[in-house]
Amino acid sequence: MATEKRNKLNTLYTQVSAGTPLTSAKLAELGISSNLAGQYAKAGWLTRLSQGVYARANDVLDVYRCLVVLQEGVPGLHVGGKTALDWHGLRQYVSLKPTLHLYGWETASLPAWFTERFPAEYRRKRLFREVPGQMLHVQPHAGSDALVSSPERALLEMLSEVGLRQPMQEAREIAGTTHHLRSTVLRQLLEHCSSVKTVRLCLQLGRELQLPWAAKLNADDLPARSKSPWVSRSRDGLLVLK
Repeated sequence: MATEKRNKLNTLYTQVSAGTPLTSAKLAELGISSNLAGQYAKAGWLTRLSQGVYARANDVLDVYRCLVVLQEGVPGLHVGGKTALDWHGLRQYVSLKPTLHLYGWETASLPAWFTERFPAEYRRKRLFREVPGQMLHVQPHAGSDALVSSPERALLEMLSEVGLRQPMQEAREIAGTTHHLRSTVLRQLLEHCSSVKTVRLCLQLGRELQLPWAAKLNADDLPARSKSPWVSRSRDGLLVLK
């Protein structure tokens, strides 16, 4: 029995990449029951992060591998908005302790073991007409399985927050860095966008900042709805989008 436990422990340390959170389901795949995981934790081989989630002792968790674990429990979870833009190199300044902006399809709470290591905010958002398993322009990032929005989608996600949690001036400054966005991708996303405000704000900033992709978009072909202005009042003042 002792030999079997050592073999399973050896498997745990040789077949699982460093920095990976270990759920009960993952441990079960390795032949490690909940009781055995508890024994490993008492012996100091595992660190209990929360109910049913462990890490190898003294392991430094990797944000990408943690995100993959979260994706398994929250449909449509991905890195988006301002964080995705930052990961793609589109930013105005570098934050010393950035907050991860995560989006998903269902109401959910991020576990404390994650937010204690990686400050993050989760928002349930259905900005586009799509399904979780086939999200528009969301791909694995940087050789990992962690899902992240394309720059075009991330821009629209950020703009959708203007008037709520995203300051307009900062959004304008970040939008000014998006010269190289693909107009074909942006057009597809705008055509599937369910937010009138987001569509209009994207078109308005594109024109005001004279961004190359804006000249390739025809507002008449996009879901901007009626000709009446979209008006919203926020801490930044009155926002009017024609």
